[in-house]
Amino acid sequence: MKSLPILLLCVAACSAFPLEGPAKDEDMDFVQQYLETYYNLAKDGRQFVRIRDSSPVVKKVQEMQRFLGLKVTGRLDADTMEVIHKPRCGVPDVGDFTTFPGSPKWKKTHLTYRIVDYTRDLSRDAVDAAIAKALKVWEEASPLTFSRVHAGEADIMISFAVREHGDFIPFDGPGKVLAHAYPPGQGIYGDAHFDDDEQWTEDKTGTNLFLVAAHELGHSLGLFHSNNTEALMFPIYNALTDLARFRLSQDDVNGIQSLYGSPPVSHDDSEMPMKPTPPKPEKPVMCDPALSFDAVSTLRGEILFFKDRYFWRKSLRTLEPGFHLISSFWPSLPSDVDAAFEVTKKDTVFIFKGTQFWAIRGNEVQAGYPRSIHTLGFPPTIRKIDAAISEKEKMKTYFFVEDKYWRFDERTHSMEPGFPRKIVDDFPGVDPKVDAVFEAFGFFYFFNGASQFEFDPNAQKVTHVLKSNSWFNC
Repeated sequence: MKSLPILLLCVAACSAFPLEGPAKDEDMDFVQQYLETYYNLAKDGRQFVRIRDSSPVVKKVQEMQRFLGLKVTGRLDADTMEVIHKPRCGVPDVGDFTTFPGSPKWKKTHLTYRIVDYTRDLSRDAVDAAIAKALKVWEEASPLTFSRVHAGEADIMISFAVREHGDFIPFDGPGKVLAHAYPPGQGIYGDAHFDDDEQWTEDKTGTNLFLVAAHELGHSLGLFHSNNTEALMFPIYNALTDLARFRLSQDDVNGIQSLYGSPPVSHDDSEMPMKPTPPKPEKPVMCDPALSFDAVSTLRGEILFFKDRYFWRKSLRTLEPGFHLISSFWPSLPSDVDAAFEVTKKDTVFIFKGTQFWAIRGNEVQAGYPRSIHTLGFPPTIRKIDAAISEKEKMKTYFFVEDKYWRFDERTHSMEPGFPRKIVDDFPGVDPKVDAVFEAFGFFYFFNGASQFEFDPNAQKVTHVLKSNSWFNC
């Protein structure tokens, strides 16, 4: 077989195990196959994963952990095993937006497509609409245009099939492989095939055809995979995507425009200046002297420091914090969160962004969320929370918004009367603009930019002013 299509492969979840612990042979075989398939571990027949601290495996596990945003230990710990058993695409992992080797692309900007046959799950009109919408996603971000033909050869041939279907890459029944597509070129290249043993739907009750088609047609146009969890070209099918608000991430836009350029300026927009493409955010640096945080919260004895798409996970028993993607632990949570706090007696952390908030316990987002912040008693004029903290002993939660704060009674589940109050009146010495706050050792730690204020609530005064990243031993 001279070339392989892109395979959207869902791997069923199973129990995680550490490398050094007892494990079933099939689990060990899975790890070895995973590293061989996605991280180019040499296939020489030896069972590397059965050898403790085998150098090839350690290096590949570190490479995998680095790509997936996990703590880089070189060991198959529980967190790593949990992530590698999540649904994913069946091609090797690469970083950022990437095109196929040699960057194949169409030599023209107007492409034809043909829907050769249809799924049994949806009406023809529904399939036509889903494919047209998927192509429109890429058309709006590039100079590409598409037109449908009903007979003969088209640049992109789209079909639904089961099992063996003529390209030597058979489908495998319900689940696992959802679809595959080929990069631009002649003949079968550019074509997209969908497994008709899946339950294709217009909504998310089954496998949403639009989402998978948009991903696969990105491959048909020349895009590979992205490690940006918010990108359409991220290799894992995301059933939690908000279909009503769907839009390409900047990473997807950068990818398609690296091949074909920007969309042309319409006649109506010709007099308007083009908006510059915002720079791609870089990973935050732990010991950057200017480092600030979006939110900080405790979680079961650890401290979580949120920044952009990431968070540091700090245990007071270790010097080096772990660094992770938010989505690697909680795929349905947003990036750039506004506030977070833990109610320890409920074993729950609450995460805020905009007018919504989520509840999490460990790695699980609780059912019934997100909810509106206005269900807590905020007036309609409040559109976001800057910071929040729950005082463990008194069961009071403080919400900081601009230069004021509210206090919420966790026992009665209601806002207390007499609020909001001025921050400077009740927290003297603390900057009235609070980015994040959490409680430790009986103190409140307030964050503003790169500075941190240690506040003694009993003495009602600031006892120390520190750098925000002092918790990282920088």
